[in-house]
Amino acid sequence: MATAIYRIIKHALEHLWRQRLLSVATLVVMVMTLFAFGSLIVGNHILTSALNSIQEKIDISVYFKTTTPEDQILNIQKTLQQMSQVKSVQYISNAQALQIFEQQHASDPTISQALNELGTNPLSASLNIKANNPNDYPVIANYLNGSQVSGLVENVSYNQNQLVIKRLAEIINISREAGLILTIILAFAATLIAFNTILIAIYSNREEVEIMRFVGASNTFISGPYIIEGVVYGVIAAVISLLILTPIVFVISPYMQVFIPGFSLQQYFIGNLVLLFLYEIIFGSIIGIISGMIALRRYLKK
Repeated sequence: MATAIYRIIKHALEHLWRQRLLSVATLVVMVMTLFAFGSLIVGNHILTSALNSIQEKIDISVYFKTTTPEDQILNIQKTLQQMSQVKSVQYISNAQALQIFEQQHASDPTISQALNELGTNPLSASLNIKANNPNDYPVIANYLNGSQVSGLVENVSYNQNQLVIKRLAEIINISREAGLILTIILAFAATLIAFNTILIAIYSNREEVEIMRFVGASNTFISGPYIIEGVVYGVIAAVISLLILTPIVFVISPYMQVFIPGFSLQQYFIGNLVLLFLYEIIFGSIIGIISGMIALRRYLKK
């Protein structure tokens, strides 16, 4: 068994060396494929972080009538917090609302004078509601517009922002679906390319393969070197693709921090470098193994 494995590996390395130009061409294809695969993983994380950042900035603000008792508002807050669609609910009393308003307009003496002349607090209490998902806002809005709550409410911001929230939800869903579709297309294209390159390698050594078949070598022994060859391509291509991807990530990381506050692409990349490398090796090896098996099966059936 050990001797057979040794011979398979030896033949694989001999094929790689004898077909140097073809090996380089295959590696170039595999590097491009795994680079795109790694970029897709990193890009998907960037997209998810950007969408989450945007999602955190949207909410529903519910402004209550000034005559609404505080205990009723707190009961509504408690009910909202128990809903599975709700992520958080922040209560802002009319006193807090006035304080925030005064701080925002501290440089405007006209507004300060108008508030002093009123002598009373004209602002109402409110609830700021964040959903777990943009698709959950219609459910929350339906509750707020229900008969039990609507009589206490002066205004619900969702009624004005409904179109924006709906479009954001659609963008998030489309982006995630597009990422999944792109991953499937990429995997198919990589398998097809690797299949063709390994098939070319088999045809270039067809005389050797025919001799091995003539002397009674098993299909496993014949296919072994090409399977190992595919794995070697995958490992080397994974290393090279990461060496190309790493400086690109470090260059664009500062721009990502400006685009997505609080997000560090460089920190994410370094923290997940080993896992990303493992993913690329597995992906590249699977492409090499599957493509080699299919190509050899197709050839050996002739």
